[in-house]
Amino acid sequence: MDVYEAVESRRAVRAFSDEPVPVETLERVLSAAGRAPSSGNLQPWHVYVVTGDPLAELKERATARALAGDPGDEREYPMYPADLTPPYPDRFAAAAAQRYAALGIERDDPERPRKIAALNTRAFGAPAVLFCYLDRAMGPGQWGDAGMYLQTVMLLRAEGLHSCPQVMWTMYRETVARTVGADDGLTLFCGLAIGFEKEGVPPLRTGRADMTETVSFIGA
Repeated sequence: MDVYEAVESRRAVRAFSDEPVPVETLERVLSAAGRAPSSGNLQPWHVYVVTGDPLAELKERATARALAGDPGDEREYPMYPADLTPPYPDRFAAAAAQRYAALGIERDDPERPRKIAALNTRAFGAPAVLFCYLDRAMGPGQWGDAGMYLQTVMLLRAEGLHSCPQVMWTMYRETVARTVGADDGLTLFCGLAIGFEKEGVPPLRTGRADMTETVSFIGA
């Protein structure tokens, strides 16, 4: 698979098989991702990969919190700006409608928030979850570095794997920290569910804005 195929076939998968991901494969992917761009070569990411029994226990604890209606831990950063202006709310709403309809969760279902939270805390069945942290002292530039690192990790499509970024885990960051042993000097950026896609589940690809909406060529 070349890089264009990997990028084109990448999508957030929300139904994973229970087939384990070989450790050697994860090591190969993460070793390659270490070459991601980093301003000043700070390489600010701190990564924990959780599998097996520790992951099963983490899922169980987080899901129990979600099903109990626990609103989660105090947020350390906003998931989205408070006042989104067009076209961003429209894009968000369209993607959310597609996403949860595909998961069989109706918009007017009173249990919708809990069902969504529980699917997320189970990492959609993924057998591996990567948790990406940054030192609290880091600024916007280093958060950008972490984004480039994670995008490079998601090119694990070349290994036949899929992934799903999950900022949701920041809601249960204290539960995650107890599992991975992260100290108070680190901030949880997000989780990344990793695994092989479950067979027989209709694939979902959310739409993307036309390039003319987001790109301007100057001088071409």
